[in-house]
Amino acid sequence: MLFEQSGPSRRAVLFAAAVLPLARGTSEASAATATSARRYYDRAARLAGKDPVLQHIVNALSPGAVPPPVKAPDPLRIFDDVAVVSTGFVSATAITTPQGVILIDALSSPDEAEKVLVSGLRAVGMDPANIKYVVVTHAHYDHFGGAQYLADRYGARVMMSQDDWDLLATDRPANAPAPDLVITNGQRLTLGDTTVELHLTPGHTPGTVSPIFPVRWNGHRHTAMLWGGTSLPAATSDKRTYLASALTFSSRMRRAGIDVELNNHGACDNGLARMEELRSGSTGSKNPFVIGEARTQRFMKVMETMVRGRIASDQEAATASAGGTPAPAQSGHACC
Repeated sequence: MLFEQSGPSRRAVLFAAAVLPLARGTSEASAATATSARRYYDRAARLAGKDPVLQHIVNALSPGAVPPPVKAPDPLRIFDDVAVVSTGFVSATAITTPQGVILIDALSSPDEAEKVLVSGLRAVGMDPANIKYVVVTHAHYDHFGGAQYLADRYGARVMMSQDDWDLLATDRPANAPAPDLVITNGQRLTLGDTTVELHLTPGHTPGTVSPIFPVRWNGHRHTAMLWGGTSLPAATSDKRTYLASALTFSSRMRRAGIDVELNNHGACDNGLARMEELRSGSTGSKNPFVIGEARTQRFMKVMETMVRGRIASDQEAATASAGGTPAPAQSGHACC
C-alpha cells in the first residue's frame, strides 16, 4: 500500500479556480452579456447530438432538473476488476486488486452499507472484508453515509479532502465518518497492482474529489475517470470554481488518455442503462462504458458549456432582479 502526492497543490487548485474568471476579466463579462444562457444550452445540445451519455449530462445540469424515480439495478462487474453497487439514486464503485478493494463512495447510510453494499459486493464475487480504503468523493450524506460502518466492521480507512472533512466538522450531519485520511491534490493511492489518482475538483462541494484509475476488460487495459460531484452549487462564485475544475480535469484526462467515463449517479450519464446493456449482452463484446477519448473530451466540453450557461443564467437573473423583474426559479437538481 502506497501513498504518493504529485501534481499541483490544493492551494494551486483553489488559486486557479479564483483566477480563472479574473483572468478573463472584462472579456468574459461582456461575452456573458452578449451571449444568452439559452445560446449556451443550445450549443451544449448540439454538441451532445443523439449521444445518450452526453444528452444525460445536459439534462442533469439543466436549470430546475429533478431526478426521476429509478429502480435499483442489480450489482454488476462493469469491468473485470470494477463493480458498481447502486440504489438507483446513488452508486458505489469497487476496484478490486490482489491486495484488497478500493471503494469509491459508500452509499447513504449504515443500513444501505450493510443491506445493499455489502451484499452487492458479495454477489459480484468481492469480499467486503477486503475493503482497505473508502474514497469519499465529497461530503454529502449519500456518499459518506456508509463509510463509518465499513470502517468499524472491516477496518477500512476513510479518505476525504481536508475541505470536506472541515465541512463535516462544521455541519455535523448524521452518520458522518470520524476524521481519518486526508486526500491531497494529485495523490496516488496504490494497492496491489493498481494506482488510483485522486484529483481535487472543487465546486460541487469545497473539496470534491474525482479519481482516475486503470480498468481491464477482456484482457485489454483502459483508463477511467469518475466525476466526483455533478449538480451545480447555488452561488455563482461556486459555479465558477466548478467550471475551473472541469477545465483543469479535462486537461488531465487528455494527458492520461481517458477512454472510460463513470459517475456516482448513474442517472446523470446514462450509466444505469449502460449497466443493463452490459448485463444483457446487447452490445456484444463491446463495453458501453468504454466511450473513447474523443467522447470523454466531448462529455467534458458539454459539461463546460452547460456550466457557462448556468453562470449566464445567474447573471441574467441578477440583472432582472436589479431591474425589478422577479428572477425565474431554478431550484432542484438531477444529481447530488
